[in-house]
Amino acid sequence: MLSHALYRWGRFAARRPLAMIGSWLVVSVLVIGASGAFGQQLEDSFEVPGLDSQEAADLLTAARSDQVGLTAQVVLTPRDERASFFDAADARAALAQVQAAVADLPKVLDTTDPAGAATAGPEAAAASGAISPDGRVALIRVQYPVLEDLNKDDLENLKQLGAGAGAGSPLRIEMGGDLFFAFEEAATGIGELIGLVAAVVILLLAFGSLIAMGLPIGMAVFGLALGISSMSLITYLIDIPAWAPSLGTMIGIGVGIDYALFIVVRHREYLARGMTVQESAGRAVATAGQAVVFAGGTVVIAMLGLAVAGVPFVTAAGMAISVIVLIMVVASITLLPAFLGLAGHRINRLGLRRNHARRGATVSSRWQHWGEHVTSNAWAYAIGATVLLLALAAPVTALQVGIPDDGTLPETRTERRAYDLVADGFGAGINGPLVVAVDISEDPTVVQPLLEAIEADEGIAAVAPPEVHASAGVATLVAFPTTGPQDDATLDTIERLRANALPAALDGSPARAHIGGQTASFADVGDRVHDRLPLLIAAVVLLSFLLLTLVFRSVVVPLKAALLNLLSIGASYGVMVMVFQWGWGAGIIGLESTVPIVSFIPMFMFAILFGLSMDYEVFLLSRVRGEYAVTGNNDASVVRGIASTARVITSAALIMISVFLGFVLGDDPAIKMFGLGLATAIFVDATIVRMVLVPATMKLMGDANWWIPGWLDRLLPSVDIDRPAGLPTPEVEPLSVNAAGHRS
Repeated sequence: MLSHALYRWGRFAARRPLAMIGSWLVVSVLVIGASGAFGQQLEDSFEVPGLDSQEAADLLTAARSDQVGLTAQVVLTPRDERASFFDAADARAALAQVQAAVADLPKVLDTTDPAGAATAGPEAAAASGAISPDGRVALIRVQYPVLEDLNKDDLENLKQLGAGAGAGSPLRIEMGGDLFFAFEEAATGIGELIGLVAAVVILLLAFGSLIAMGLPIGMAVFGLALGISSMSLITYLIDIPAWAPSLGTMIGIGVGIDYALFIVVRHREYLARGMTVQESAGRAVATAGQAVVFAGGTVVIAMLGLAVAGVPFVTAAGMAISVIVLIMVVASITLLPAFLGLAGHRINRLGLRRNHARRGATVSSRWQHWGEHVTSNAWAYAIGATVLLLALAAPVTALQVGIPDDGTLPETRTERRAYDLVADGFGAGINGPLVVAVDISEDPTVVQPLLEAIEADEGIAAVAPPEVHASAGVATLVAFPTTGPQDDATLDTIERLRANALPAALDGSPARAHIGGQTASFADVGDRVHDRLPLLIAAVVLLSFLLLTLVFRSVVVPLKAALLNLLSIGASYGVMVMVFQWGWGAGIIGLESTVPIVSFIPMFMFAILFGLSMDYEVFLLSRVRGEYAVTGNNDASVVRGIASTARVITSAALIMISVFLGFVLGDDPAIKMFGLGLATAIFVDATIVRMVLVPATMKLMGDANWWIPGWLDRLLPSVDIDRPAGLPTPEVEPLSVNAAGHRS
């Protein structure tokens, strides 16, 4: 049985703590060393096979067109608000110098020529698209090769050039573009530090002991260092996106501390009953550790469910987070009991307050009174909580997905300032060009009809002269919409071109045309995610249902858990819509403008939250199930389960919420969305759902909670998390050890 194996493993780790800790150190040194020596750089790739935008990118790649590579924008404007590039010779001279310097940068394939356009006169300059009609803004488009041929040094070279050229220049220089999107790294450490500080405070309040507090923190940091370092090695198997470690850090800190918290609490409980340190650690791992295994397994199942999304970078990020969660689970049942064995009875020393807890007392009288109150008014609480969650979830009907562009960044970022300058000078659509790739290998005559059809669309402001690769049989047309990248009208333009303009121009021709570019690519990814989200929900709910049926030997409890989790996740979606789309309280989290919800975040959040919510479900209901197995009294078991676990679940949830909210302080709107959405869902789940709806509904359903068909009961193996059968008689200390860790 799993519980027996965990019991033996926990006792071994506590008996040989230095050997276990040494083994972890050796593995960590090997992984971290290998990562530094052989690890590959993580890169953001949004390739999704089968999408029209991906077809365009593949066509351009086959033709070796520069349009398939990354671009950057160097945006310049005279510091003198009265000057323009048409009438200020010093501004034109400075522009020519910057343009030449940019062209000389390593790996730059080509640049536009605003300096030459400025000398050709206002009309010619404006027609070139390199100088704004009012002459105030010059745009140098910098063409780079494909992502795989670049690294963050190329971005640093461009940024250093801008800083040097801007010093003492009559021009203000701002920069943006794909190169920044691919390699600009958000500030790290702030969110993690805030989360760890909050966890320290909460654990001190929960344990009242510096040593007991330090064990979960130490284990989580240990596991996180190993997990994050392994990302650059996992890229040999699957391409991990560059943003996955940030999200993995967020999840890893939370689950690592939570898992350790549950085991340490159970360990201290057993110590208070007089058990030896080794026996206590073994039983804690056999009980709470078994719950950790199933809870972590649920998170991993949910994350791996992202494979049904059909979006490779989402699947890869899910696998990366699964690895981190697995490391935290393994650390909880191996490294943590070694720490417990090393600490011994000193775990209760260095306390901030004297512990007067009665020997073996584990039930909170306050939470017991709360459980009795809720179950005595079950109908009122069940109806009220459900109405509240439905109200919070209602805004989800207005959810709009997209990808926040540089226009959503804070004004302190050069990308945002460059975006605003370009939009003001050339129009909003200049920031989201559509790249139309045409296969002309069998019909080169379609280029002009296509150009005319695209120009005739009401949503297109201008089309650059076609770029024809005759030898490769590919033509490229770059079209600039009249509206911005995030506007619904731009998405309508893309759909209209695909459905009407392009087919009409190609009618009867063997040529094929595809619309690509960042704007079209993000729109296509959003559509794919929207189409696959129901499949993901079904897959994750089904797999979690099967796992919980095995754990609790009930079909009602897993079904109820799935429904309640869907309610809490819906509430978090609703809050995200209120803040990010409607702007309610946006200033509080440092958001300067409303933004659409990143297209893949709802899918990703569902997988994460469904798994994390099941953590608390497993920890709570394992106690309830254990009590029910002994007493057969459903109502008393629910109250006892709440009284035994509520304080720990609340502390764990507060840690998770603090960790997630710490990431809201970052600049990246996507990370803010993850942080706020996850924090909201955990808060709702640990309060409204776990402490109100669960006891209320379990009271109303009575013994039916534990119903299972007889044939299924006979098929399932026996799993008892809270009270595993068959363990040896507990070993007790020959002399009692009081709660403060002193032998008496």
